Amino acid sequence: VQLQASGGGLVQAGDSLRLSCAASGRTFSNNGMGWFRQAPGKEREFVAAISWNSGTTSYADSVKGRFTISRDNAKITVYLQMNSLKPEDTAVYYCAAGRGSYVSSWSHEYYYWGQGTLVTVSS
Repeated sequence: VQLQASGGGLVQAGDSLRLSCAASGRTFSNNGMGWFRQAPGKEREFVAAISWNSGTTSYADSVKGRFTISRDNAKITVYLQMNSLKPEDTAVYYCAAGRGSYVSSWSHEYYYWGQGTLVTVSS
């Protein structure tokens, strides 16, 4: 089972990026999915989550209104659209599959993690 995150890169403040997280080895169509990030020297933090049927989403206050999480269960892929990027968004972004079907901001409620993709936002 693997979660492959991609789409990171170097952008300028105000730019947009879309991260993708593709699953292989099993489907996570019944699982909530989430994105977390870890900036250099900081702890991993919650970014966004989506329930199994996309009916519920949750965002960290720091990204609310700028980031949008979505999923395509047919493609077994989760996306994170990031707009109006700021230098403080610089981090390695990780996708994760939740133990349940609901949204959660708690990392211990996720049991499969991708390898991370680096997003660097220059000022």
